[in-house]
Amino acid sequence: MSTHARSVAVVGGGVIGLSIAWYAARDGWAVQLYDPAIGTGASWVAGGMLAPLSEGWPGEETALTVGAASLERWPDFGAHLQKFGPSVFTTDSSLTVALDSADAQDLATIAEWVSAQGHELQILGRAQIRELEPMLGRGIRSGLMAVGESAVDNRVLLAALQAACVASGVELINRAVHDLAELDTDQIVLSAGIASAKLWPGLPVRPVKGEILRLRSRPGVTPAPSRTIRGSVHGRPAYLVPRGDGIVVGATQYESGEDTQVTMAGVRDLINDAEALMPAIGEYELYECAAGLRPMTPDNLPLIGRVSERVVISTGHGRNGVLLTPVTADATLALLNGTSLVEVKGTEPQRFAAVKENS
Repeated sequence: MSTHARSVAVVGGGVIGLSIAWYAARDGWAVQLYDPAIGTGASWVAGGMLAPLSEGWPGEETALTVGAASLERWPDFGAHLQKFGPSVFTTDSSLTVALDSADAQDLATIAEWVSAQGHELQILGRAQIRELEPMLGRGIRSGLMAVGESAVDNRVLLAALQAACVASGVELINRAVHDLAELDTDQIVLSAGIASAKLWPGLPVRPVKGEILRLRSRPGVTPAPSRTIRGSVHGRPAYLVPRGDGIVVGATQYESGEDTQVTMAGVRDLINDAEALMPAIGEYELYECAAGLRPMTPDNLPLIGRVSERVVISTGHGRNGVLLTPVTADATLALLNGTSLVEVKGTEPQRFAAVKENS
């Protein structure tokens, strides 16, 4: 490490920490990445949707700006990762469907507002949806198409990021950090998900449990959708994300501390909601039920900013960690190099009074 002018320790080995470590190493930093179980946690359980436009809502300008900036970076980000494994992409568009009149009105509201912000969305009628995705339920009334809202296989992504880190000279250290004072590098990046709040006073990051199902295709089953399908069933958000070998179904959301056990109620709701979107989904093999802990903040925006001369925070991405990976890596590298990225304005940790700064 003595051949490098600058050194940085990245604490956290999910998609955010791995991408930051990779970017920093490419930029000439000597990088150590610390995590007791690299490539696991919330990143391992994620659905992999990249959907900032179809999840937009009036008044959430910062979330849309940050999400759209990251979505724009994903094609190049994914292309660079193909040097280290297969393509991470599984779909190239998303379709959000409405099962009742209230949901249909919400889709119209989203389309109008997001279009006014300069992004293109298209409202589809029942017949158009049937033509595009005939396996979907006949009770669907309308849909919102977002071309370019791709999805990625989170586990392929994690493997590619680890390979990219190794190839770039990142030192992967499989142990936990209990105090940032243990680290002797020039700079520190804290990207430890729900553990971040234990390592920096006042960070408003809490665990929110999310359960998913992974389904495997079988001979003769109804084909999976060709794009990500999202909807609201009895007020619960639901999604179907195609994979090479099947479908990921998600996701529940519970405030349950650090409990990662999958519940019968969660599985029941996921199956019922999935069947409302795609009635024939019961033909698929259920081969995995998993739960992860999303690192959530009170306003559902990440924490990206410098809190001391040595420490940069990049955490609290909630359910959008995969989506926000490229823009977070860019923003964090800018902070390490003494500048800032305008696209993430509004994500500074200091927007919360409890976040303490040290000189």
